[in-house]
Formats: sequence, C-alpha cells, structure tokens
Amino acid sequence: MNFSELDKRINTTGSVYRNLSYPELVKHAVTNGEGTLSDKGALVVHTGKYTGRSPKDRFIVKKGIAEELVNWGDTNLPVEESVFDNLYTKVLDYLADKNLYVFDGYVGANDNYSMNIRVVNEYASEALMSNQLFRRFDDKDLSDFAPQFNIVVAPGFKAEGKADGVNSEAFIIVNFEKKIVLIGGTQYSGEIKKSVFSVMNFLLPQQGVFPMHCSSNIGKDGNTAVFFGLSGTGKTTLSADPERTLIGDDEHGWCDDGIFNFEGGCYAKTIDLNPDKEQEIYGAIRFGTLLENVVLDEKNKPDYSDGSLTENTRAAYPLEFIDNVEKSGRGKNPNTVVFLTADAFGVIPPISKLTNEAAMYYFLSGYTSKLAGTERGIKEPKATFSTCFGEPFMLMNPEVYAKLLGEKIEKNNTEVYLINTGWCGGEYGVGERMNLEYTRAMVKAAVNGDLRYADYEECSNFNVLIPKEVENVPTDILNPRNTWEDKAAYDKKVDELVGYFHENFGRFNGVCKDILDNNENFLEEAE
Repeated sequence: MNFSELDKRINTTGSVYRNLSYPELVKHAVTNGEGTLSDKGALVVHTGKYTGRSPKDRFIVKKGIAEELVNWGDTNLPVEESVFDNLYTKVLDYLADKNLYVFDGYVGANDNYSMNIRVVNEYASEALMSNQLFRRFDDKDLSDFAPQFNIVVAPGFKAEGKADGVNSEAFIIVNFEKKIVLIGGTQYSGEIKKSVFSVMNFLLPQQGVFPMHCSSNIGKDGNTAVFFGLSGTGKTTLSADPERTLIGDDEHGWCDDGIFNFEGGCYAKTIDLNPDKEQEIYGAIRFGTLLENVVLDEKNKPDYSDGSLTENTRAAYPLEFIDNVEKSGRGKNPNTVVFLTADAFGVIPPISKLTNEAAMYYFLSGYTSKLAGTERGIKEPKATFSTCFGEPFMLMNPEVYAKLLGEKIEKNNTEVYLINTGWCGGEYGVGERMNLEYTRAMVKAAVNGDLRYADYEECSNFNVLIPKEVENVPTDILNPRNTWEDKAAYDKKVDELVGYFHENFGRFNGVCKDILDNNENFLEEAE
C-alpha cells in the first residue's frame, strides 16, 4: 500500500484492508472475535477497561502554533515531542505484523472548511466506527488520496505509564506539527471521534469559523436550530424530531454561509433507550451499526436498561440509517440556539430566553447536574460545568469560542433559549423529571419562532426571561417557584445554585471581562 508522506513509516507484514464496506468490516470483526451480532444484526463489542474517554490520558504536543494558542492546563495537558516520537515508534513496531484497517474520508460538510483524514486501525470494529461516523467519498478514486491529518489507533499496545512520559497504559496524543493523532491502550472508539473533533476545534477558529459541540436540525421552511447540551440533557433525543430534518447530532461548524456537520453519522447514548420516545435512534440500530458495551440477553437482544458494563453505552451509525436527514449536512444560519441543561436542583426555568450577553455567560458556564449514583462518592445532585458545553474538546481559550458565538448570534439576529430537561416541583429525589412531551412542545415553540415576540417576565435570579405562555405546556410550571410546595426551600436552592455559577465563573476573571460586566446583576445576586 502507498501511504502518504505523513504516514510513510507505517508498514506491516500483515494485510492492509483499505476502505472496506461496512458489511465487509462487520464480517472481519466477527471473524476476528472482536464482537458478536445482535438480533437485528448490529455489531456488539465490549471495550474492556475503558468504557469512556480517558481525559487524563489526552495530551497535546507543545510545539509550534499549538504552544502559542492552546489553553494549557488540567484539560489540555502538554507533552514534549520526544514523548510522542518515542511512543509513535513503539506503536509502529507493534503494528508491524498486524492486519490493518484503513479508512480514508473527511470531516466537514462545507468544502471550504473540510479536512481529509486517514484512520489506521488495528481492529476492524474501530474501522467500522470511522466508516460510520466520518464523512465518506462516494464513488471516488482514492488511489491518490492525501490526508491532512492521520489518526493511528492501536488499542492492543499498552504504554508503560510514567516511563513513557504519560500517565497510564492508555494515551491519546495530538501532534499538530506532524498532523498525527496517536491513540493506544484504549478500545473506546469515542477517543477517535473526539480527537478529530478537538483538531477541528483548534483549526477552524483560526479561519473565523465557530466550532460547536451541538446537534442541529432544519424545518420545512428552512429555519435552522442548534442544540447545545452535555451528556444526559437530551441533545440527541430532542434534535431527532420527526417534524424536522436532522443535520447532525454532535459536531458542527458555523461560518458566514451557515452551519455544517463535521460528521457523517451519529454516536448516540443508548442507556434506557425507549423505542416509543426515541424512534429514530432505535430504528437506526441494525446491521452496520456498532454497539459499544451494550449487554445482550440470551436471544442476542440488547438490554438497553443494563448498565452493568457502563452507563455510557453507545451506538454508532451513519446518518443514512435515519430516514429524516439532511443529506448535504448543511443548513442556513440558525434562527434559534438552544442550551439544554438537566438541572437536578429543580430551580432553573423549564424554558427561558437569553439576551446575547446572557447567552455568552451560559455558554461559558456549560451547566448541568451530575446525579447520585453516576459517579463514586456523589450522594447528592452536584452542579457540573463544562465550558462551551464541551470543555474537554475546546483546545483554545474559552473566550475565543464565546466571542465567536456572540458575533454569530448578533449578526444573524439569532434567538437563544435555555431549556431545563431536569427536575421541577422539587430537587432530584423530591420533584419529578420534566415531562418529555412538555419539553418537546417548548422546543417546538422556540425553533418555530413562536416565542420571538411572546410576553416575558424577568427572572433576576438567573438573569433570564420566562415566557408567560407556551402552547401545549401548563402555564403554572413555567415559573419553577410555582411548582415547589416549600417556597423557602426553593429560594434556598436557588441561592445555592447561583453560588455555584458564581464560583465557577470566577476562573474567567480577567479573561472575559466584557461578559462579566454585562452579567453583573446576576453575579451580584450570587454574592
């Protein structure tokens, strides 16, 4: 095989399978013993020790433009190029007698901002994931394909931790100088997807493009909406709307021409997947889909309620497995931006409108709740904040992304809403989870433009505006204080949560002064 100049050192005495179809990849994976087939033909694999991302094992080579522009810290860990070079040599030696599965494709549905990638995989199942999630060249001669970035994936190779200059046996190293992502020691396929996302999040802002960790869809009249939200807030579920066409479920760019999907597929969480409430996702799980860490029963039927391996069970499938999808992967400049949060304190309004300044504040905050039982040591709901609703993947200073958001929504007169898919009538354990049908009605009203000129009341506690009416939603739940029997308890929880917001935003002091100044009333409440 003729590898590009970037990865010419990759060589093997084994076979090299390049750009196999998904039926061929499934066949190889089953033959290799990597997984089994479910009752509907999905390939089910168990990823072993690593069932999710390993953030403390992700590094960036501190050299060149990365040294200057990366926001170094606990999230973006630096590593010397010598560490990368040593591990890269070891991985190449490890792969020298292995069969390799190569995927050639691209990310970015807008030709002006797309990036050709090559993923070299040790396992056929991970090549399947690349095939289903990234964008493919259909009926194109790839003999002279030239990748702009290479991702080399060797889950069977284990590093020696500190002796190799990393933290454990697993490592994900991004090298912008050599245009390579090196992954080893972990079989969790999300590392492939998210490393490419991180690369795009670093490169695109330098071209004036706003990269977003969001889902998006488009209405019959062409109006476009994007949905930001952390895991468990309903981002994938709410964007898969049968009345609207899905553009993508996770990663997009926003340029002057509108928005574009980075990917060609979806990577949906499947824990407690409900075929009645999430029909599009459920129907997409069939032959060609990759299921990670889903437990099968004795008839090979997935048990989506079983989180014994992990709560982070996943399905990777191509967009064409969904009937209602925008094949171009593109949409107009968004009319509506929705921030989703699952507030377990039960005090965030179920829907509220944000000013541009408040939008930047909530975007930088990236708030949701972790629940008791989701992590060891968590006994009560815990406020968690992920800057830009995707902090682990945003390599630059968060102010860069917040200002891009501010510029885009102001230029396009975009409406921004905060929707709480969490609890009402009390905190977690006392109140109830927000009714999904009510949430869908609120989302519909927001994205259809029904709330643009609605009547609002101020909610100074959170610096938001609450609509007085939303079609098909009981009026009494719109202001969360109305749903609490114990008003004093509500007020106390508000003070507690606002305090967490204030504490979190303290890390941006001196960095995002304009945003702080424009939200001073909210911050004064917190003090």
